[in-house]
Amino acid sequence: MKQNRILVCSTCASDNENAAAAPSLVHRTMIVEAVCKAGLEQDFEVGSVACMGACEAPVAIAIQGHDRGTYLFAGVDPEADLPDIISTCRTYLEAPRGWIEDARPCGRLRELLRSRVPAMDAD
Repeated sequence: MKQNRILVCSTCASDNENAAAAPSLVHRTMIVEAVCKAGLEQDFEVGSVACMGACEAPVAIAIQGHDRGTYLFAGVDPEADLPDIISTCRTYLEAPRGWIEDARPCGRLRELLRSRVPAMDAD
């Protein structure tokens, strides 16, 4: 099991659908391909989960890791925002415990951040 993952809301549908398949499957597939192309497939798995509570601004994605902060983004365009998703993943890996202090490398995703939850302390 990989230490980090990207979760795509399986119930979100964006306005930018370009395939007949289920929207969440299309979104997840695009992100998996981008993660592999970026060489991050050893660092991140990509999965889906039903409803992350950002229904008013689809598509929602989350980035989380073991002993690392968790981030929830809403209003993501899974196709147009792929470069920023990958940049955010790289920034996340470089940040101590996944806590991103300078989000400028995250591009547009920093404006779509809905929630940032710190890692739970081991104490």
